Amino acid sequence: MSDLYERLKRKEAKMAVIGLGYVGLPIALAFARKIKVVGFDINAQRVDMMRRGEDPSEELPREAFEGADIHFTADIEDLKDVEFFIVAVPTPIDQQNIPDLTPLLSATRTVGRVLKKGDHVVFESTVYPGCTEEDCVPVLEELSGLNYISDFKVGYSPERINPGDKVHTLESIVKVTSGCDAESAETVAKVYEMVVKAGVHRASSIKVAEAAKIIENTQRDVNIALTNELSIIFNRMGINTFDVLEAAGTKWNFLRFQPGLVGGHCIGVDPYYLVFKAKELGYHAQIIDSGRFVNDSMGGYVAKQTVKKIIATGTNPTDSRVLVMGATFKENVSDIRNSKVADVVKELKSFSVQVDVADPHADSDHVKNEYGYGLVPSVNGPYDAIIVAVNHAEYADYDEQWFRGHLKPNGILVDLKGTYRKSVKDLNYWSL
Repeated sequence: MSDLYERLKRKEAKMAVIGLGYVGLPIALAFARKIKVVGFDINAQRVDMMRRGEDPSEELPREAFEGADIHFTADIEDLKDVEFFIVAVPTPIDQQNIPDLTPLLSATRTVGRVLKKGDHVVFESTVYPGCTEEDCVPVLEELSGLNYISDFKVGYSPERINPGDKVHTLESIVKVTSGCDAESAETVAKVYEMVVKAGVHRASSIKVAEAAKIIENTQRDVNIALTNELSIIFNRMGINTFDVLEAAGTKWNFLRFQPGLVGGHCIGVDPYYLVFKAKELGYHAQIIDSGRFVNDSMGGYVAKQTVKKIIATGTNPTDSRVLVMGATFKENVSDIRNSKVADVVKELKSFSVQVDVADPHADSDHVKNEYGYGLVPSVNGPYDAIIVAVNHAEYADYDEQWFRGHLKPNGILVDLKGTYRKSVKDLNYWSL
């Protein structure tokens, strides 16, 4: 192990975290309670907020910034004396579901311009196996004029932060780490052990660490797709999927996945990276691809089922009003990125349904900019249907009387997560 770890501990060397979003900021602040940290983001407005102790992602309280030895900056000059870099930027997909490495390669170029002999660079962004060494390392070499391994070291340690989750945090989840050689692998592991109380798992190579991350979300995606497909079949049989899952779940080894909309910037995105790489290697990943197709089509399926039920009540869809409760990609967060609720709204509008969307966590301007529709300030019934699309805590206490008060006499409650299936007795009710 190099002496870099010891010098970081003594605050004689600095760490930089590149990209201060949902992943980067918690990492930067966790390390800043132990060592000297430079928090770098290209968005100067976000940097100003963090200097004031505000999290632009609205995940961390003001107290999280207290006692942190951190300098927030958007100036590349502040990175010149840094020796340990962590890159934590988004890895999205484009309109054709092809990996978009633009943010990752941009952040890599930033590091490459300031890279010095002996520096370590660790990537946290979710990528396909091989990306770190095949796509990022050449950029670092070209811009720095240095040689990989002999002059600078690279590692990979995939992020496992779960937005909105206060239990499974950076400190409490085992961290997978890796390096380009034995020395760097040990240095990277020791550095993360400073802040990860649950400990680290030393992967045998960078590629293994990349692959471990990508299959975590791919496994979840495929299993949820199976459950979604089962829900479509059970709907045709006239039985409730959640009742079936509850019964099957009494067996000790039954996997407890639930049907629903699969969005966000992890499960709804990461499998496409693996599919892309597999295709490059001449293999068509059939199960993964099929799972993605099923999950990506669920928003349209929910909307079509709702419209069918509206028609069955004798109402023309063009004369109907529907309330969609929830706009974020999952419960109890403000994050709207890749929210599949947008697919529900888009499909409903294709039938000329008037749609109101409400959400206690999302920002109406953000939703408008991203998806072309805003949020209603208050629920204004009566509606032909109410779709509870996101299971926010604020909705947990709503009862049959509340829904009846906002629905037309023959209105439909569409409960995607089956939250109210045991409490609703007399409403026209449907769930996945």
